[in-house]
Amino acid sequence: MSGYSIYTDMLDRAEIAPAPMLPRRFRVAAKRRQTADTVTLGLEPIDGEPLRFRPGQFDMLYAFGVGEAPISFSGARGARVEHTIRAVGAVTRALCAARRGAVLGLRGPFGTGWDLESAEGADLVIAGGGIGLAPLKPVVEAIIARRKRYGRVAVLVGARSPDLLLFRRELERWRGRFDMDVAISVDGATPDWRGNVGLITDLIPRARFDPGSAVAMLCGPEVMMRFVAAALGDRGLNPSSIHVSMERNMRCAIGHCGHCQFGPTFVCKEGPVYPYEIVARLMAIREI
Repeated sequence: MSGYSIYTDMLDRAEIAPAPMLPRRFRVAAKRRQTADTVTLGLEPIDGEPLRFRPGQFDMLYAFGVGEAPISFSGARGARVEHTIRAVGAVTRALCAARRGAVLGLRGPFGTGWDLESAEGADLVIAGGGIGLAPLKPVVEAIIARRKRYGRVAVLVGARSPDLLLFRRELERWRGRFDMDVAISVDGATPDWRGNVGLITDLIPRARFDPGSAVAMLCGPEVMMRFVAAALGDRGLNPSSIHVSMERNMRCAIGHCGHCQFGPTFVCKEGPVYPYEIVARLMAIREI
């Protein structure tokens, strides 16, 4: 199985198998540098059994001898799953430093995914900021695999600067399609940048979608998601039609350790994808 067909297969499955608690061994089959501190690893199961996941889910990726960290799936090609990782701590630095042929541990998949089935027939707004574009990339690829099942599609991408944009090849391919709109904005431009300069919210007034029936999926810094949700509300989109992916520190991924507690909910179990109306109040509280 190759290309976008893997996402069609995932969405056709009525249930996702329970996540194993012992890490499986995966070999680094591909490595692609995205930015100075971010890489995408393509991992293949050593036992040959494909890992099935829903776009939006995550797993616990283990660097042997260092530790494990929660990483969202950013793609799949056949039996190969992809993770886009930014080096920000000891574990993620070790993962980013892994060479082709290295063996990593993987537990999962965990958490909720994006509800693409319920969104069929609706216009879609996909908004990703920074590394938040990674969990949304499988969403876009799943939509492309089943393009006729959705209405208009607007993909909005924000980054601090052009050199921090992820998935440049994919963005160019998406922008070359005639059945979806892709808009990119950066906070600060370089001399060779010819695109929009400003916040990702600047792109919303120009996005083409029917606010009365559209569904939005957001991932990025919490402040970004709050302002994007507010801007979508200004366009008339109901908060119940907005979904966000939350990021919290996770240790166990099964709700036992409490590290990912977010108010009354645990992100590893009830999240990371939530209806915005459920978490909007919590996101406005800086201490949580």
